[in-house]
Amino acid sequence: MNHTSDCAEKRPGPGAAGNIETSGNVYSRNCPCRLLLDAISGKWAVLLIECLQDGELRFGELKRRMDGISAKVLSTNLRRLQDAGLIDRQVFAEVPTRVEYSLTVEGRSAVEPLKGLRIWAESHYDQALALESADAQNA
Repeated sequence: MNHTSDCAEKRPGPGAAGNIETSGNVYSRNCPCRLLLDAISGKWAVLLIECLQDGELRFGELKRRMDGISAKVLSTNLRRLQDAGLIDRQVFAEVPTRVEYSLTVEGRSAVEPLKGLRIWAESHYDQALALESADAQNA
């Protein structure tokens, strides 16, 4: 199955290879960009990326800043963002072991778009309250 023919924009490239992929199309079911979009689209991922914009933080610091997140959910989200190449995990050979998380260059490029999403959500507080009320009634 050729995934790139479904989703990648191509432009002529040098040599016999012919084409260089330049971007994806997330509307195509075979586009791998959907995986990246999935990795950054959860509420915790959005908040983690923004928390790390000012520099590296340890797990405990992230957990304190992310009011309401469990250690398991935090670990899962950090691992997912690391697998996506958006954050780095650095382990220091100390006793006790110290681990710090930071944004990669690619992670930094996501800060502004995701910050815009957070600001949009916060600016629609009344709508959020109505959704919270509807969710409570449906539970």
